[in-house]
Formats: sequence, C-alpha cells, structure tokens
Amino acid sequence: MARARVPGLSTLARMYGVQTAFYDVEDRRQQASPEAVLRVLRALGAPIEAFADVTDALRLRRREVWARGVEPVTVAWDGQPVGIDLRLPATSADGSVRCHLALEAGDGHAWSCDAGELPVVDSAVVEGVRYLTKRLQLPFRLPSGYHRLTLECGGRQSETLLISAPLKAHNSREEPESRCWGVFLPLYALHSRRSWGAGDLTDLESLLEWVSGLGGSVVATLPLLAAFLDDPLEPSPYAAVSRLFWNEFYIDVTRVPELPRCPSAQAIVGSPEVQHELEGLRSLPLADYRRQMGLKRRVLEEMARCFFAEQSERHTAFVRFVEAHPPLEAYARFRATVERRRATWPAWPQPLREGVLKAGDYDEAAKRYHLYVQWVVQEQMQALSERIRSAGARLYLDLPLGVHPDGYDVWRERGMFALEATAGAPPDAFFTKGQNWGFPPPHPEAIREQGYRYLIACLRHHLQHAGILRVDHVMGLHRLYWIPRGMEPREGVYVRYPSEELYAILSVESHRHRALIVGEDLGTVPRYVRSAMARHNIQRTYAMQFELRPEQGRPVGVVPAASVASLNTHDMPPFAAFWGGLEIEDRDDKGAHAERGSHQALKGSLLTLFRRWGLLEEAELNERAVLRACLAFLSASHARVVLVSLEDLWLEKRPQNVPGTWEEQPNWLRRAQYSFETFRQLPEVLDALRAVDRLRKGQRGLQ
Repeated sequence: MARARVPGLSTLARMYGVQTAFYDVEDRRQQASPEAVLRVLRALGAPIEAFADVTDALRLRRREVWARGVEPVTVAWDGQPVGIDLRLPATSADGSVRCHLALEAGDGHAWSCDAGELPVVDSAVVEGVRYLTKRLQLPFRLPSGYHRLTLECGGRQSETLLISAPLKAHNSREEPESRCWGVFLPLYALHSRRSWGAGDLTDLESLLEWVSGLGGSVVATLPLLAAFLDDPLEPSPYAAVSRLFWNEFYIDVTRVPELPRCPSAQAIVGSPEVQHELEGLRSLPLADYRRQMGLKRRVLEEMARCFFAEQSERHTAFVRFVEAHPPLEAYARFRATVERRRATWPAWPQPLREGVLKAGDYDEAAKRYHLYVQWVVQEQMQALSERIRSAGARLYLDLPLGVHPDGYDVWRERGMFALEATAGAPPDAFFTKGQNWGFPPPHPEAIREQGYRYLIACLRHHLQHAGILRVDHVMGLHRLYWIPRGMEPREGVYVRYPSEELYAILSVESHRHRALIVGEDLGTVPRYVRSAMARHNIQRTYAMQFELRPEQGRPVGVVPAASVASLNTHDMPPFAAFWGGLEIEDRDDKGAHAERGSHQALKGSLLTLFRRWGLLEEAELNERAVLRACLAFLSASHARVVLVSLEDLWLEKRPQNVPGTWEEQPNWLRRAQYSFETFRQLPEVLDALRAVDRLRKGQRGLQ
C-alpha cells in the first residue's frame, strides 16, 4: 500500500506510544492501516488532520518533548534514590539547579546543585536549539507515597510527581488464611426471602457469615458501582456511571436508620400495593432493575425528605461525609440533571455539557436524594466491610476497565479520556470481527499530567472495603486496543501506557489498604505482561475451563501459586454447560463439527488424568462427579485463592453473561435458581464446599 509508506508516520506514532503493528492470537503480524494510525494520533491530541500534516506534527512533537523540563511522573522502587532526567537548553545547562522536594506527609527538603557537574545522558537539536538531558540523582531514600519535586534552572521551573513504591504489591502469605477459598455470585443474582427481588448488602453479609462458618474466607461478586437504572437503563456492572460511587440499588432499605423515624416511609413499605409488588419481584426469574429501583426510590426519597426536614446528630454526620467527599456534590447535581432533562450529557446544552450546572438546571430534591443515598450506601458498605474484617474474611471486589461514555466520570473528567476512540479487542477465534466495548479509553498522557488523581481515587474507593481487588483486563496497564470512532473493531490500533507508573500506584495502594491485587489476564496476553505481574506480585487469574487442552497426558495447565483459581468466570459458560458442550450444540457453523470432536477428546483426556490422580472412580462418569474432581484439582493446588461459583454446585447451565451479545441474551439479569435460604441447605452445595475446605487446609500438589 502506498499510504503505508507515509514518511514520518511511524516515527510520529512511536513518539505518541501508538503501535503500528501487533501479533494476533495466531502469532501473525497485523499491520495497522495508515488511516487508523492517523485517526488514533488525532484522538491523542496530535495536530494532524491529513497525511500532509505529518512533518509539521513531528516537528511540534519533538519541540514539546524537549521543552518539557522533566517527565511528569517518576518512579522510585523500594524508596531507592532515583535519577531524574532534566532537559535543558545547552545555553543554560551549566547554572545552578534549585531543588525542592515536598513529601506527601508534609515535610520538605531543599538543596542546590551545579548543573554543569551533572552527567549528560542524551542530546538533540530541535529547531536550531541544542538540548541536553542531564541526570540528577536524588541524594536520599524516599518514604513510600506520592511526593512532588520542583526543579528550577536557567529561569525555567519544572515539576515531577515522585511515586515511591514497594517493588511488590502487598502479599499476605504470612497471614493464616494465605491459602484460602471463597465463593462467587453476582449480588443481583443472590436473593433471599427478605430481599426486594435482587440481592442487597445484607444478603451479601449473610452469605459471608455462612461461608465463614464452612471455613471459607472470601466472597466475590461483580462491580457494585453506580449505574443508570431508569432512563437510560444500563444494568451492566461493567458500564458504570462512575467508578467513584456505589450503586444505591444494593441498599437494604429496611436497615436504613431513618425508616423507624419516618412514618410516611413506613406506610409506603407496609402498603398492600408495595407488598404485592415485592411478591411479584421475588417471583421473577430475571432481575427487573427498573421496577425494583423505582420501588426502592419511593421509600428512599421519603426517608430523605424526613431526614432533611429535621436537624439531628445524623445530619451532622451527613454534613461531615459530604465535606469529606468533594466530588459528591457534582455527582448529585449530574444525576439530578440527567433526570430533569431525561437525557445524558452529550445531548445537553453547551454550558451544561461543559460541566457548568447551576441551581435551576436540576431539581433540588433529586440532588438531595442522590447525596443521601450515597451516604446511606457508604454506611452499609462500611458496616459490611467491618463485619467481614472482624470475621477474618475478605470482600473480593472488581474494578472495571471502563465507564459508561455518557456517565458522570467521562462528563466530569473529560480531559482524562480519548473521546474520539473506544476501547476493544482485535479479532480472535471467538470474536472473528473483533470487539468494541463502547467506552472511551483513558488518555495515557493526560492521566500522567494530572498525577493519576482519578485512578488513585477509583482504587481507594474500592480498597476502603475490598481485601482483594480484581483489576479488569490487566493488559490495559501496558496497552489498550483503540478503535477510532466510526471505524470497525478489526481496524483498531494498540496504544501503550506507562505501565511502571501504574504498577507503582497499585503497589502503594495495596500496601496502604493491606489488599491483594488480582489481574484479569485471560486470553491473548503478551509474555511481558505476565512477567511484569510476577515482578510486582500481581496475582494471576486461572480459569480451569479456559486452560483445558485436548492433549493426552496433560490436558490441564499448572495452576500458578500466585493466582486466584476457579473453574470459570462470569463471562464463561457454567461448568455443566461447558461439560455438556451446550455452547457448541447451539451453533450451526462449519467449525462446530470439528469442535465437538475436540471437546470429546478433551473430556476423555481429562477423565483419564483424574482417574490416574485418584480423583475419579472408574464408574463415575456423571457431571457431578467430574465437577467434584475439578474442584479437588483446584483446591489441592498451590493457588493463593480458590473461588467456587455457587451456581456450578447445582449444575446451572445458563450463563450470567454471553460476551459479544446485547439484546440476544439476558446478560446481567438472571437471578440464581435457588434463594439463599434454599441453597445454603442443599447437600450438593454443602458437601462440595466442605471438600474444598478440607483440601485447602490439608493435602496439596496435584501438579
């Protein structure tokens, strides 16, 4: 292609961290089209409209890089003295460098040095000006945390954020539950006789107490973040309105302190109409988010009205909460404006779209409602996490990769996202056309320039309660597949991210919150990603169904010690559906016949292996016996954590999510087949979990 040889385009792409080629799932080199590269560069802010602009854009980029005195972020691993690369015009490279270090704790250090004595590590001539890069070595170790270093030389001032981080994220192997197990179930799928259709935080607490009684110490669920649950309606836990606020859908209304003090709210709850509606919600096979949230909101709004009508000690605590969370006011105004206009922010008038919301743009009562419910859900989350920690257990939360493009975070943090692109994945064996996930990717330079303020806030929001945090699509710490707006997923381009800085932040925050960090590394992941995870003690994700291969002798891969191991994930068929090959049976394409043969070979090889290891008797061929053998294999492994999907234990065949589908499948809606009161007494559930507990605390090593 003639355009593939656009002079300077690959150099410009490299300077912006854009990969012009990558290797696909079959290890074939895929070359990005020049048009896709140009459009991704434009999304990154490069001054380029057409290929003719490449030369000028290169010149401007070089000037921008060399005129930047220091990089906006520098990492110091394990507090070791770190070298700072200082870029200076040669004419001012021999003067005094005044340094001021502001430590996160508030202390400061000031000193000076002679720039002429600093070693030169690089040089360049840019538009007739000669620049030198000189290496400034910090003279002392740094405490862990986020510090600011300001440098002045030759009349220029530069600043860098110094992230001093332990090389390895928090590791609790020295703790008693270092080889633990737990269960997984989406909270919307968990339901009890007392819940209002779908599960709430009280149900999650009950589940934790029950699991603890069986010897487990982890309860995992899908993201619990704020969502659009009316107009628009988007229940996917991976399309959050914000990664900074919780979803009031999961509030247990009956435990809100205002209920006993608000007769009008009590009257709503006790009315025959509401009780009839609750019975209807409890009988549905799918969670009806709109109806359930509408019902909860009626009661919560009434409690909020009672709450704001009188002053009390709780009102003082509420004011303190709002003051301690400055973004909350803007969030509440945003949600109230969406409700007033019945439209998301891209359809708002210009001033509102740009973040200017004034009284009159929204209903004050709706704003107060959103302030109130965030306080209430935070109270219930705090009570839950305290109860969990006192029991020596951990809540396993999930940090999604992206947010809803029409949500609060993108509206408020506009500059942190590349709005002219969406994140996704290139074509592979499962998704031959590629995937478009629909959310804007974070801008790699913008997040650095703002000192990762937004990312740190997202992590802290989760880690205040989570003992284990799963980072969705951990490869995104290194690179993300960008699809320029208006192009097909197969036309996307990879964009690199400053991985060392992102790992440093994960490490700092994991130690501060004494939390285990897990990276979702399933699928086509370059070798260097898993090497970096090992170097920084980020736990891997091991899903047995994903690891199985139709090979005699060794059909299943070794379970890494530093991993969270499970049979499957929420994006895979449940065990019974997988074992029965239901996903293949539903297909009618050319490859299905060959895949059926491969599936049968895989099953035969696995059965042979399990018999050799003594996990399966010769006469045991039913799927429940194979399920027990699979769980025994995982439980006896060296995995850091073993997670058991509760739905597998009663041989559920319907998945919670079928990736790549939208309206075709009831994704993120399906309630568990059994209520909590029922499944906690099922012999097949109890027997399986007791066997897992024995193996986790006893024998190991079927590897």
